[in-house]
Amino acid sequence: MYPAELVSPMKKDLTDLGFKELISTSDVVSNLENQTGTTFLVFNSVCGCAAGAARPAVKMALSNEKLPDHLLTVFAGVDSEAVAKAREYTLPYPGSSPSMAIFKDGKLVHFIERHQIEGNNAQVISDHLKKLFDHFC
Repeated sequence: MYPAELVSPMKKDLTDLGFKELISTSDVVSNLENQTGTTFLVFNSVCGCAAGAARPAVKMALSNEKLPDHLLTVFAGVDSEAVAKAREYTLPYPGSSPSMAIFKDGKLVHFIERHQIEGNNAQVISDHLKKLFDHFC
């Protein structure tokens, strides 16, 4: 588990953009069960690809005209129970962080795995997210 003072600014990167932080299993269930509209869930982490590509890509993608109805985030290595519960909703994809999921009316419709984030720059990921938002939102 990472110290709170270390991850606080990394969490803030997304919560300052309007993401709701899910820190317990009940948070995950209440925000993903029977959800209507589109939901964008980001599995945040301390790794370099989260800092250098994932979070900046998310920030850029939120300039898109069409956006998800709900913005949610969990933090791997910190809120372990919430992350484990959230990963149940993204099966059959293996757990990885960072990663991103889009749900439509409670159903998983797209998942971006860590290996799709690593090695890509923020602009490429952002462009992909914008296309997904245009399609699903």
